[in-house]
Amino acid sequence: MKYKYLGRTGVQVSELCFGTMSFGEDADEETSEQMYRRCREAGINFFDCANVYAGGQSEELLGKFIATEREQVVITSKVYFPTGNDPNARGASRRNIQMAVEKSLRRLQTDWIDIYFIHHFDEHTPIEETLRSLDDLVRQGKIIYPAVSNFSAWQIMKALGISHYEQLARFEVIQPMYNLVKRQAEVEILPLAQAEGLAVTPYSPLGGGLLTGKYAREQVPEVGRLKSSKMYEIRYGEEWMYTAATDFAEFARSHGYTPASLAVAWVAHHPAVTTPIIGARNLAQLEDSLQAVELEMTEELYEQISALTPRPAVATDRSEER
Repeated sequence: MKYKYLGRTGVQVSELCFGTMSFGEDADEETSEQMYRRCREAGINFFDCANVYAGGQSEELLGKFIATEREQVVITSKVYFPTGNDPNARGASRRNIQMAVEKSLRRLQTDWIDIYFIHHFDEHTPIEETLRSLDDLVRQGKIIYPAVSNFSAWQIMKALGISHYEQLARFEVIQPMYNLVKRQAEVEILPLAQAEGLAVTPYSPLGGGLLTGKYAREQVPEVGRLKSSKMYEIRYGEEWMYTAATDFAEFARSHGYTPASLAVAWVAHHPAVTTPIIGARNLAQLEDSLQAVELEMTEELYEQISALTPRPAVATDRSEER
């Protein structure tokens, strides 16, 4: 396992990050701990979490697992999505951020969260309020680096501008969705990250399981995230995606790779990407993704894989002049 600098922070993280969304939900405590220990054995020191995962159980389990080695791991959590029926238990307001971070700290059994994400853009709260709230948490030592997930490029850039002007702790890490069938991040988000020195930790490199080789044009398994989750069914339900997934799986196997390891390696190869977030429900699934670090991704191989799906349109229509 290699280690990379997390943007301009000076913190080094493993070239793979493990996402703990399955902890306490798809994976029971015993399986979750087995996966955590296997990640640590493989050299992973970076673990992604959120306050809404498994209704808070993911944070509780992660906190339990890291208790004896807190200073050796880098962890994240997030705030935005609803955590209950209370209409104010959601969003990126100062009130919700302050209450949510305290609950996350207790569940994680830690005094600080290394990277704290705003999980989604909050159109009902001025971004200035959110940024000031995060800056206060940095000054209090409760979080170290503010971050964002699922923001568009203009939203990220607006926040960076305000942080600079107001002398507030800026976003240092961004977390977009990115995989072979979801490539919108290539248009503006990834170039923005390179220009501004932001770390990029993309999630869903396997497309919710679509790119693992289990799904084909004429044969969709009855069990799996794409069948059990309406969100994932909508996200990855277009027919062309299944065609692309079939072509990709055939390509991977014909070249001697497992589709999962090749899909993760493809995401990791983009020059803007710091570390993809891998996930698993069991040890067998985890092993496939861990193999990505052993795979030599040449430029030729990268381009062959990239050609299997459409490149997104450029950011401006005036592209004929260089």
